[in-house]
Amino acid sequence: MGVRLCRFSVDGEARWGVVTGERVQPLRAQYETLQQVLIEGVADVRRAAESAGTWSLQEIRLLSPITRPARLVCQGANYANHRSEAGMAPERPLFNLIFSKSDTALSGPEDDIIRPEGVRLLDYEVELGLVIGRPLTEPTRVTQERLGEFVAGAVICNDVSARDVQLLEGQWFKGKSYRTFCPTGPYIYLFDPGEAAIVHDLHLQLWVNGDLRQSAHTSQLLYGPEETLTELSGMMDLAPGDVLLTGTPGGVALNLTAEELGLLSDPRVPADEKRRLLETSQVGHTRYLQDGDVVTCEIRSSDGRVHLGTQRNRVRFHHVD
Repeated sequence: MGVRLCRFSVDGEARWGVVTGERVQPLRAQYETLQQVLIEGVADVRRAAESAGTWSLQEIRLLSPITRPARLVCQGANYANHRSEAGMAPERPLFNLIFSKSDTALSGPEDDIIRPEGVRLLDYEVELGLVIGRPLTEPTRVTQERLGEFVAGAVICNDVSARDVQLLEGQWFKGKSYRTFCPTGPYIYLFDPGEAAIVHDLHLQLWVNGDLRQSAHTSQLLYGPEETLTELSGMMDLAPGDVLLTGTPGGVALNLTAEELGLLSDPRVPADEKRRLLETSQVGHTRYLQDGDVVTCEIRSSDGRVHLGTQRNRVRFHHVD
């Protein structure tokens, strides 16, 4: 079994620790970033995993286990049912859709999701995040057998999205990068040797106020982690502590026809016409996040042996006085 690495606050101090059962054992040394833990603190993590927990989970506040600076590299439209609801053909596309989020969007597994002033269409996206454990600085063929060489572990991410910004302005980075738009955790499941292939047998679920909205299996990914990391290694560097968000399944609030998506994507269509189209097409859709909604995410293996914990975030609207 792997190790559940967490970052937490106790008595106002941020610490790293290992979760065993309902208790947390802190690491002996202090580490500023996840990258430092992955490079310098592996032995410290293993020692903590063999110790009885010092604090109960009720005594601490869990923080994002992904720390800044970090590259948040994302795959878009990577499940067939999500492509269909977004107005795209459900089959695997010719190209792997890659974008990024700002690392200032990172927030904890219990933090509020803040809807910015002016954003009306706030959406949720549960995703499996893969934490890079070894530098990728040159073109590399990543196979399933070698995945554990480059991926240290897995974490729950919620790719919160402002659909009106994303679609009206055509700016995915902006629409997905507001502060608090990437809740992560509650912990990173660090793989034991030979265990990384479990990423192909994980079940993702997301609820809003107890209503199940998203449910899928990572075997349904159109572009898998190995081929995506192989592709990314040919174009950019990745470092320990960076994260690949592998895409969200169907069940989000957004729902478009192919014709609507085509018009929203057409640069020749005036912005005011796009706004009317988006507002009209989404009128009556009650699935967009509202003030006070609670979003709950879980990812676990089919046999229940690997569980990435439970992420629970309340939505709060930002009001300017």
